[in-house]
Amino acid sequence: MDPVNAPTPAPTTPPSLKVQGLAFAYPDGHQALFGVDLTIGRGERVALLGPNGAGKTTLVLHLNGILTAGAGSVTVAGLPVDAAHMAEIRRRVGIVFQDPDDQLFMPTVREDVAFGPAAAGLKGEALETRVRHALEQVGMAEYATRPPHHLSFGQRRRVAVATVLAMEPEILVLDEPSSNLDPASRRELADILRDLDVTVLMVTHDLPYALELCPRAVILSDGVIAADAATGDLLADPELMRAHRLELPFGFDPRATAAPAE
Repeated sequence: MDPVNAPTPAPTTPPSLKVQGLAFAYPDGHQALFGVDLTIGRGERVALLGPNGAGKTTLVLHLNGILTAGAGSVTVAGLPVDAAHMAEIRRRVGIVFQDPDDQLFMPTVREDVAFGPAAAGLKGEALETRVRHALEQVGMAEYATRPPHHLSFGQRRRVAVATVLAMEPEILVLDEPSSNLDPASRRELADILRDLDVTVLMVTHDLPYALELCPRAVILSDGVIAADAATGDLLADPELMRAHRLELPFGFDPRATAAPAE
């Protein structure tokens, strides 16, 4: 083929998250991360597993620049997590905390969901459309005028997810999303998360939930990535699980549970 007339290669979309050589020590000298490498493509759903003290929270806090002093690099959708890009990074990385009350502080659900986009300059009908869409995504549109403290715990968690979705993030980080939910709320949240068109990183000790929602899982242990593979394969490896203090519920067989499709 004539190189002059060769087709231009299609531009490649950068991954939602790329972590390279990330190391971090706290001021007291505790080394939490020892050279973590992790890439998550656009639209992937990945579970971040590991025992307490493995470095999971430290890793997550690097994704939106709450921690930045470590060695190595973190990029989100091709943007480096640094001071020059911090406002955009914090829009693109949405963290849903384990306790929804850490995120809900306005008089009504609508005001909570509108807070982030309004602070970023969105107003008028564009803001209302953004809020409405975020609440519809989590099945909470009819509760827009309710005070958050009048909602059930499961409903508050869904509203907390909506506050992050309203910012149209690149990656949604969920900290123990199934904790303290009754079975019905657990199922409702799973259905919502499965349908979201966004990259998901789910930090969880709920291994069946990880298997149900995340085709891929990463085990972080002692500050390093110890395994990165299909979730079902990791959970079905008893030696790997035992080595990193991960335990399935009694009688749960990951090989008998269908893994989610991408």
